[in-house]
Amino acid sequence: MSSPDDRAGGLRYGTPPARWVLLATVLGSALAFIDGTVVNIALPHLGASLHADAAQLQWTVNAYTLSLTALILLGGALGDRFGRRRVFVLGVAWFAAASLLCGLAPSIEALLAARALQGAGGALLTPGSLAILEASFERQDRARAIGAWSGLGGIAGALGPFLGGWLVQVASWRWVFLINLPVAALVIAVALRHVPESRNPAAPRGTDLSGVLTAAVGLGGLTYGFTAWSASGPGAPAVVTSLVLGATSLAAFVWLERRSPAPMLPLELFRSRTFTAANAITFVVYAALGGMLFLVVLALQVVAGFPPLLSGVSLLPITLLMLLLSARGGALAQRIGPRLPMTVGPAVCALALALLSRIGPGVSYLWSVLPSVALLGLGLSATVAPLTATVLGAVDDRHAGIASGVNNAVARAASLLAVAVLPLVAGLGRGRLTDPATLAPVYRSAMLVCAGLLLAGAGLAFATMPGRKGRRPAPAPAPPRRSGA
Repeated sequence: MSSPDDRAGGLRYGTPPARWVLLATVLGSALAFIDGTVVNIALPHLGASLHADAAQLQWTVNAYTLSLTALILLGGALGDRFGRRRVFVLGVAWFAAASLLCGLAPSIEALLAARALQGAGGALLTPGSLAILEASFERQDRARAIGAWSGLGGIAGALGPFLGGWLVQVASWRWVFLINLPVAALVIAVALRHVPESRNPAAPRGTDLSGVLTAAVGLGGLTYGFTAWSASGPGAPAVVTSLVLGATSLAAFVWLERRSPAPMLPLELFRSRTFTAANAITFVVYAALGGMLFLVVLALQVVAGFPPLLSGVSLLPITLLMLLLSARGGALAQRIGPRLPMTVGPAVCALALALLSRIGPGVSYLWSVLPSVALLGLGLSATVAPLTATVLGAVDDRHAGIASGVNNAVARAASLLAVAVLPLVAGLGRGRLTDPATLAPVYRSAMLVCAGLLLAGAGLAFATMPGRKGRRPAPAPAPPRRSGA
């Protein structure tokens, strides 16, 4: 089947074929988005059931994020080469199988292994969802399609804590994984019937296994080292060895990618200043959001005493606001340029997290939580769609898959490191995340750190993003055929 990129035109936003493509990509990516939030609400019950300590709770999140981050570039490259729909469907099926293993895990060790497998499935499906939209829609409708995808995907992520809280409260933490199976079956059926196939005919034939290995070892070493630092101290041999190994492996990754004939990460993409700056903004913004999502649902239950269901319901205003505003945010950025929305959005999110830092025993939802969550929804609505559209618009259309993969990898790496580092920076020490007296000051300090990261993202956007009306980010020079991803 020919690539939509090569056809005269493509899908028009709002038509029935376009709605089917949006349904498949939104639900598919929602599996990965929801799993990034729904598990957090189950952590206290999961930890009690499987007798997990603080480090194991962090790894329940990070085992998934690590494999997702390390393999997501490979997922984008495989989609460009073998077909984005084919790899997307494979990823959804893989994710469903790993979710079943998570739901049936008899021990914390088995759960961590299954979570790593789940992340590998997410790495196959996540970049494919955006690349399918970029390749399938007509150029003038892509910003609206990405805005709708961002808004509905954000809704899925915001619904995760609500869904997880309800399942934990009325059934078991295991159902936060098992619920993925019927959704995955629906996605596969819709994708096979309604999503057009697309690929990059210039994609190289080789696979960058050395890049995959060094990226995984680098991120894994840093994550393990920072996670173990709190309990063992900075001078512990395991901590020092892991951090050195992680830093060395990441340096080796860059060196290998620069010299590889078929790199997983073609460094030529970063010749575009807009692409580079947008990914830098992605890193600081998603580090803050990843740390926040990990800790806020814990604090609502452990510190404020909210039951699991109420903790999830507390975040529903984000769902409503992103449903109403994200597509409009993408369209606005297309008209006036991304600088203003990408500056104001993170700044509003920073204010929201500063307000959320006030969560404590007996806190009022109406006066302390609701205003913060509403501000966070407004800020995300202004940020997510313009950021995503800017990243994809800054590169040649043929490299939509790898551009999406790079941006997702940056976001996941930021979240991965934030979950590992934030408790350390906030002074967790040897304490337990399920102890209210320990978690309360750690949570407060971590929220203020995250607010600072968001302000840094706003400043970076103001300094680097294009703002002139009608200006489209300049694409990066097309990488040579031998270096394409």
